[in-house]
Amino acid sequence: MTKNTPTPTFVCPICDLSKPAGEGRPAVLVHGPVGELIRQEHPDWDENHLICQSCLNRFRMDYVEGALKTQRGGLTTLEEAVIDSLKDQGVLARNVDAEYAKALTFGDRLSDRIAAFGGSWRFIIIFMAILAVWIIINSYVLLARPFDPYPFILLNLVLSCVAAMQAPVIMMSQNRQEEKDRLRAEHDYQVNLKAEIEIRQLHIKLDQMINQSWQRLLEIQQIQLDMMEDLANRSRPDAP
Repeated sequence: MTKNTPTPTFVCPICDLSKPAGEGRPAVLVHGPVGELIRQEHPDWDENHLICQSCLNRFRMDYVEGALKTQRGGLTTLEEAVIDSLKDQGVLARNVDAEYAKALTFGDRLSDRIAAFGGSWRFIIIFMAILAVWIIINSYVLLARPFDPYPFILLNLVLSCVAAMQAPVIMMSQNRQEEKDRLRAEHDYQVNLKAEIEIRQLHIKLDQMINQSWQRLLEIQQIQLDMMEDLANRSRPDAP
């Protein structure tokens, strides 16, 4: 019967909590403004220490929040939502149209349908047909006793009432469309801001990896030069 080997752990010097060894990040790999921010808060944190991923993400978000405040003089509600999404590692993208559609009332849906019908060719054809039938009935069919004789005062009253009712309905629909466009613009801004921040963090990570790789290559090259020098010294006839 084999026993389960315990998972290696380490104590993060920032939060003083025991974390799995796989979540530890060496201090030598944390460079740039994030590393400086950590050292400002914890001066005893040096290259021999580790830092857990949660603490590292917290300092990254603190740096991003400070940079945004410096550039803009403060954070808006949208930017605070982006910072919270980065801290929680959550997905910010969502279906704005579906969320907005759930909040519509019966009157909102009815006005949208009326506005869609009033701005269609079907409405124009039906309305023109009704006008033609009205004029024909009052001009030829009921020539003796028309209910709306020329110049069709009742028809003008009906048209005025239709226009007076149709205009506010269309305006309500347009206002909701503008609000939906505003929500889309705010959502796009949040997604773009989060993408920009994450791209900046990726650039910082790539720069750190490149610097670390160059340092290792230089160390390997120095070791190779020392070995070649030792071999050259041994190959000399007067070598001890």
